[in-house]
Amino acid sequence: MTELKKTFTIIIADGAYASERPYTMLRFAYTALLEEHKINIFLVEDGVFVGKKNQEPASYDNVGKWMKDVIEEGANVKACGVCMKARGFSQDEFIDGIEKTTMNTLVEMCAEADNVLFS
Repeated sequence: MTELKKTFTIIIADGAYASERPYTMLRFAYTALLEEHKINIFLVEDGVFVGKKNQEPASYDNVGKWMKDVIEEGANVKACGVCMKARGFSQDEFIDGIEKTTMNTLVEMCAEADNVLFS
């Protein structure tokens, strides 16, 4: 019997190292991608920092590396433009493959998803 693949939309609102939630969500996303599920990730609030280039955390697993890995495996990653602007964050600071967008995109991602996870 063929297993039905799912679409997951993951909303990351916590900063890169403020908690372990972004790391856990990226591990979940990577595992789901390896199982051939579709992954949408939307970075909102301080979660925009999860997509920042050249992260070098001193004592944590590098969420920037995990973000690169999920993008390479096919995740669709977007970031809230209003949240970026509020934090002085520009598109060129993002890891390649992350696109600035609007809440309309988040609504579309959630509407198409079988499951939505908010962290």
